[in-house]
Amino acid sequence: MGFFDKLKSAIRKIKDKLIVSAILLLVIIVWAVAPFSVAMRDGVTQQLPNGNFNWEVFLIQLGGVTRPLDQLKKCFTDNYFHAFTYITKWFLVFYGIFVFIGISKAFPKHEYQDIENGSSDWCERGEQYHVLNKNKGIILAEKNYLPVDKRGNVNVLVVRRFWCW
Repeated sequence: MGFFDKLKSAIRKIKDKLIVSAILLLVIIVWAVAPFSVAMRDGVTQQLPNGNFNWEVFLIQLGGVTRPLDQLKKCFTDNYFHAFTYITKWFLVFYGIFVFIGISKAFPKHEYQDIENGSSDWCERGEQYHVLNKNKGIILAEKNYLPVDKRGNVNVLVVRRFWCW
């Protein structure tokens, strides 16, 4: 199982969570990043006489969380666009790290992780039919039968965990 097969398996496993995280990303950008970037820009442009950041203006403007669409519209004007893109870029990096961690946690631990128990998916190109039959006999798995007319040893050891709830 190659890296890209594992990546496909991981993404398929957490596809629903990725969709939810993309929607959450848009909500956070509209509801938090846009008002924060407007407040930061206003706090910097309306500095105190000694040149320090104006926290009073910042905290008043941060109250714009109650009007996120107005703040988002303001972010696309010339005065605020640079601050909005800069803060959004760093937020996306931070958010992307968490998405990367989520995908890496969903990677299969070994190459047989998603294979059904009792199936013959572990063998390739019909190797199991040197011992088994695909048409008739004692059922072992789907399309795998232990032939009853075979000469020699037909003993089968089935190893499986036993779950008792």
